[in-house]
Amino acid sequence: MATDDPLILIVDDEPAICRNCIKILSKMDYGVKYAFSGYDALKMIGENQFDVVITDLKMANLGGMEVLRQLKKAHPETMVIVITGYASVSSAVEVMKMGAFDYLPKPFTPHELRAVVHQALVEREMLLQNQRLRYKIKHQKSFSHQLIGDSPKIKKVITMVQKVAPTDSTVLVYGESGTGKELISRAIHANSARKDKVFFAVDCGTLSDKLLESELFGYNKGAFTGAHKNKDGIFKLAHNGTVFLDEISNIDLNVQSKLLRFIENREFLPLGSTAIQKVDVRLIFATNQDLKKMVDQGSFREDFYYRIFVYPIMVPPLRKRKMDILPIAYHFLRQFNQALGKNISGFDDNIISKLTEHDWPGNIRQLRNVIERAVILCEKDQITFQELPLLGEMDDTGQLIDYIPSTNEDFKRVKKEIRHKAVLKVEKNFIMNALTKNDWNVTRAAQKVGLQRSNFQALMKKHNIKLPRYGQSNP
Repeated sequence: MATDDPLILIVDDEPAICRNCIKILSKMDYGVKYAFSGYDALKMIGENQFDVVITDLKMANLGGMEVLRQLKKAHPETMVIVITGYASVSSAVEVMKMGAFDYLPKPFTPHELRAVVHQALVEREMLLQNQRLRYKIKHQKSFSHQLIGDSPKIKKVITMVQKVAPTDSTVLVYGESGTGKELISRAIHANSARKDKVFFAVDCGTLSDKLLESELFGYNKGAFTGAHKNKDGIFKLAHNGTVFLDEISNIDLNVQSKLLRFIENREFLPLGSTAIQKVDVRLIFATNQDLKKMVDQGSFREDFYYRIFVYPIMVPPLRKRKMDILPIAYHFLRQFNQALGKNISGFDDNIISKLTEHDWPGNIRQLRNVIERAVILCEKDQITFQELPLLGEMDDTGQLIDYIPSTNEDFKRVKKEIRHKAVLKVEKNFIMNALTKNDWNVTRAAQKVGLQRSNFQALMKKHNIKLPRYGQSNP
């Protein structure tokens, strides 16, 4: 066992159960120990740092309830899974209220045990991460103002930024709306030799083609109606600096042609001028569209595409790097603490799983808005469900319906997600209704709704519906 492998303790007065659990879990790169009584378990817990404790509820010497009580008092970060052959709703609710992570009736399958242990370890890591971030917000003077996160995906992006920043190469940043494409562009500029020079950010999606052309290249007096004097364009003003052109997919073919010529030699003609101007400018482009697909459709120049496709950086959406959600949330918490004159220390442990399990269709921008609202509302030391009343409903279709897509691709993605989540909600309600109307008798519930018992159980498993826990977590 490696020193950083999770350490699991099995507590059961039946040796066969202990041996079976060890056999099941040892295949998962876990370190597994066992105890045949609650007294032995507490002694071992005092000598070792266990990540997860799996304890039987009823034992001859010191039962699982007392093990749970003492363990949560001494080691609240240890996840406890209670197993028993005498499953009942009341006992399940009681142990969950005492802080157990889950309640697993005997007999259970190897898959069920491995799944619940894996979930417990994930939950424990999130809680420990929350503790570390709460400590940082109290004791560190500042957070990084650039790229935040520890996931492999964002680390890859950071590495790519570090490699390309010292060069003058053209960069193309791909990513959904709200993923932080401008932040990445600013990070490239901040780590380049141009960091003390100007950084211009231009949103090509908000300017008409003529206005964009005049803003970029400038114009001479009389070049068009309303041009009463000469005006320098962004490229000239950004000499020796960096220009970030966001949503490059929105510019027309004519402007693409002029930009192509500019990229080749950094020379341009202001509108209405015959004097060529030359500048030294670093160019960074960004888009949330599939440019190759646009090239195939004829709406994006192929030569322009290949000219800007020098060093592409793909920015993953927040839903694909969930371990970064908490660090980013704490970054925004610190920002709004300072802006609003508050001293909120962090997030309550009870809302951590909701924050990290949500898909965040609006990505970092949506997370930022949610945290800002919570900081405004919060009057206590920590942010709780009270400050995030919509958090429990974030995965419902209502939250997605309120989301405003910024592109057609974004619109299609959200529409698909709404359909998917609506079906899941109806499906779960269907199963829950059948179970509650039939006193949680799976066989009878399946018969009443016209499903085979195996199919009914498969749907229960899909929605994580467990009989002993309905009163606690399956409303």
